[in-house]
Amino acid sequence: MLTNEFKINEVDKAIYLKNRDKYYVIVCFYMDNILMLINNNYMIKSNKKILINKFDMKYLTVVNVMLWIKITRTYNGLILSHFY
Repeated sequence: MLTNEFKINEVDKAIYLKNRDKYYVIVCFYMDNILMLINNNYMIKSNKKILINKFDMKYLTVVNVMLWIKITRTYNGLILSHFY
């Protein structure tokens, strides 16, 4: 990750960050899951290629629930709530 312009988060070593101008990428590793938070479609494609080349993985879908947190997409952004 570090060789691909990511910086490691000093608080949580399982989180990597990349900033380019007004675009950002946050990659979170948890057990056998990878969560990518990206605010640009081109950045999604290019960073997905980086991860696929480095890890044995498949792209499933947009995440709805992770770690008992429900993620709802709205026009204004994301809503995070507890998932029962």
